[in-house]
Amino acid sequence: MHFDRKDKNDTTLLNLYKQLLYPRMIEEKMLILLRQGRIGKWFSGIGQEAIAVGSTLAMNSAEYILPMHRNLGVFTARQVPLRKLMAQWQGKLTGFTKGRDRSFHFGTQEHKIIGMISHLGPQMALADGIALADLLAGNPAATLVFTGEGATSEGDFHEAINVASVWNLPVIFLIENNGYGLSTPISEQYNCKYLVDRALGYGIEGIQVDGNNILEVLDTMSAVAEKMRNDPKPVLIECLTFRMRGHEEASGTKYVPQELLEAWAKKDPVSNFEAYLFEQNILTSTLVSELKSKFKREIEEEIESAFQEPEPVANPETELADMYAPFIQQVIAPASQNRPDQSSSDRSSFNPGRQLRYLDAIADALRIAMTEHPNLVLMGQDIADYGGAFKITSGLTEAFGKDRVRNTPICESAIVGAGLGLSINGYKALVEMQFADFVTCGFNQIVNNLAKTHYRWGEKADVVIRMPTGAGTGAGPFHSQSNEAWFTKTPGLKVVYPAFPYDAKGLLLAAIEDPNPVIYFEHKYLYRSLSGQVPEGLYTVEIGKANVLKEGTALSIVTYGLGVHWALAYLNEHPDLAVTLIDLCSLQPWDKEAVAAAVKKTGKVLVLHEDTLGSGFGAEIAAWIAEHCFEHLDAPVMRCGSLDTAIPMNKTLEESFLAKSRLEETIEKLKAY
Repeated sequence: MHFDRKDKNDTTLLNLYKQLLYPRMIEEKMLILLRQGRIGKWFSGIGQEAIAVGSTLAMNSAEYILPMHRNLGVFTARQVPLRKLMAQWQGKLTGFTKGRDRSFHFGTQEHKIIGMISHLGPQMALADGIALADLLAGNPAATLVFTGEGATSEGDFHEAINVASVWNLPVIFLIENNGYGLSTPISEQYNCKYLVDRALGYGIEGIQVDGNNILEVLDTMSAVAEKMRNDPKPVLIECLTFRMRGHEEASGTKYVPQELLEAWAKKDPVSNFEAYLFEQNILTSTLVSELKSKFKREIEEEIESAFQEPEPVANPETELADMYAPFIQQVIAPASQNRPDQSSSDRSSFNPGRQLRYLDAIADALRIAMTEHPNLVLMGQDIADYGGAFKITSGLTEAFGKDRVRNTPICESAIVGAGLGLSINGYKALVEMQFADFVTCGFNQIVNNLAKTHYRWGEKADVVIRMPTGAGTGAGPFHSQSNEAWFTKTPGLKVVYPAFPYDAKGLLLAAIEDPNPVIYFEHKYLYRSLSGQVPEGLYTVEIGKANVLKEGTALSIVTYGLGVHWALAYLNEHPDLAVTLIDLCSLQPWDKEAVAAAVKKTGKVLVLHEDTLGSGFGAEIAAWIAEHCFEHLDAPVMRCGSLDTAIPMNKTLEESFLAKSRLEETIEKLKAY
């Protein structure tokens, strides 16, 4: 192995050796603890230390690094205390995740390290968002994100690099090519000669380095990062290395040819650099012995101290509270013409504002939010000059510029991930799904990254996902689904679903204000078919608060979205029927008090929604009523939902599919019970 010290002095080279040796000795200690049964699992990075250490030292301390689970050297080079790391690995209360997650699945804003989730590829999009935030803030910084050769087969790899290329984001995409994905060799993972060759397809620079040569890694990364700070463009770097241990220790290495292990053992990054420093008369046997003794004592002390740290004490209230970033909504009432102290729930005396369509109320909220929150970035397909598929964002580019109203490639996963990256680096993000159906392509980012980030390591996920949803337009199975139940059962998300223009504006402004991830459903059928009075200016509607639209004693209808208008139409046709009608507005959290009051008042309840009947959100409401309000019921809780089929395109078939076609018979059945 050839080392070129260039202008580095002896002190610098000696420090590099220390930075390599320390994580290696920690790893060796972890293997001992594993054999002793004191720890249960370990993902070894032995043989790959030069990549983690060299690349980390090339970055400025304020620049973000997104490592993988074999990058202990990132954490040690950033001076993360070993005691804290060990507490994390052992699931202690003082670990970064308070015992809630394992290994390196955490982040630390103090050290500007954002850890991975087990799905590997999704973290690459976070790097895009972090880098975009720096770009928008005029901050000359690079972002470094690691991935393995296995994850380069994931769609997230392609999406993240493509977005970074199109947007000229200052991201270093570093591939640790260590030969195996668990037991699958690279010959069965991809068919190009080198992964770095893929850079050409994205129109970016690609560089290949010897990942076991600490000086080559450091010098290459330093040059790339420095250039990137002044000329923001992504770069793909492939570091060739080898995984000397199993994927994790229990899996072993029997599937690896012995001659391959022997060949790479000769390329060991620590021993080779150590030998070089002996040649340079920088190291002596005495100094090496002293360093190892010092590190051994320190490692022993830190690890044993961590073993003495307290275990978490299970407290359901704490666990539930920590799913969300702390936030107490202060509802902003519309400007009042008459009584400025009037509550926001009584709208009768407020400035009526304008008669707006449902669609225009959403557009008005976006314009106000962009003014109120200069750090808000909108992202979505065709939302800039074109104004979005439904023209809701028309005019926003002219008002706020393309930096903040961003057209995206067709890559939902990368854009949701970029939204989380923006949030991590001080921005707010709003992502428009062109249709709610397309959210499946970004599902992992929402339910595993956005929803769990605060619970795992206390970081907010300040992202709103706009979801044009629902049927009634003959758009068929892929443009008409009601998929709110996918998200209402995911802790960590908030879900809102306005039925009127007033609420559409107020709930969207509330969602953007909230630092937690909010899924905002907006019904496409209502866009241009429904109008209502909407106050001028800024106001918010309380998330989690239902609207009681009608009061009656015969029965209660609990619904949301288009179901509200089906119910209103039915009641207008049956004015003699005294019904309490509840528009939930919010589905997570939802207004249990309002529902309970309605049950106690009427004794009969119908839960109505557009989603399919089986496992729709109405099932949760019905189960809750049965469990908590049973003594007040005079009939079984009944549900009215759509057929348990995909949504057909033909108008006759679609009408038969929708719950509306069964509403009257269900109400009659409930009345007669």
